[in-house]
Amino acid sequence: MEKVLRLASANDVVIFSKSSCCLCYAVNILFQEIGVRPSVNELDNDPDGREMEKCLMRMGCSAVPAVFIGGTLIGSTNEVMSLHLKGQLIPKLKSYEQNATS
Repeated sequence: MEKVLRLASANDVVIFSKSSCCLCYAVNILFQEIGVRPSVNELDNDPDGREMEKCLMRMGCSAVPAVFIGGTLIGSTNEVMSLHLKGQLIPKLKSYEQNATS
């Protein structure tokens, strides 16, 4: 749990992902297209990846990608895309924009 929380709050936008997951790739591309460079943690390339994935599930994220903004769990693909389609994702990122895009 500590590692997930530490990594989730280490950068303004953090994605816990798997390198073979097409939805993870799509969410990462979405952030890049709106000008945000997220910190991506590939769970399948981390020796603690399985435990981290279990921790994310306990936190309420049922699948990867697990997206954190400002250290707060936003959710997975459905939640991120829903926020984006409602026009709420970019405003949520505004307070982190300078750091996230630098």
